Amino acid sequence: MKKLKIGMLTVALLVVSYGIWARQNQPSPAATAKGTINGANITIEYSSPAVKGRKIWGGLVPYDAIWRAGANKATTITTDKAIKVEGKDLKAGSYSIYMIPGTKTWRVIFNSETGQWGTTHDGVTTHEPTKDVLSVNVTPVKSSSTEERLKYLVTPKGIELVWENLSVPVAIK
Repeated sequence: MKKLKIGMLTVALLVVSYGIWARQNQPSPAATAKGTINGANITIEYSSPAVKGRKIWGGLVPYDAIWRAGANKATTITTDKAIKVEGKDLKAGSYSIYMIPGTKTWRVIFNSETGQWGTTHDGVTTHEPTKDVLSVNVTPVKSSSTEERLKYLVTPKGIELVWENLSVPVAIK
């Protein structure tokens, strides 16, 4: 009986260890950014791809095309209170974030449908424009340093996507 318990414990430890290892060794691991902006709790859930020596902007992520703002399934943002995004109202709730990168300005889109995979799956678009609830234009800024992995920040001024040599701030009040 004691050997059976030790064997079961060993198997359980191996399964847990493998799960941790697998999450840490994904090409685009899941990540979360959290913070509070003017009393609203903001959570961004996304997958974090790496640069890996690739040209990101205008390359891996083309200009003037809809992008899921991360990897794997569409990036989501949740706010527990109504907020103003670049001066426009966004109700409390969960939204997918899509972006359309441009050379000078970017369009940031908040869509009421969540849980979909990327922007296409098996050749079919997963972004449903009729469910877009808010769209704003923002200006990206060249970063002072290179960020290997895509990341989101929640700051007192808003949210920010940072990757490669670019920062994309989105003002929130």
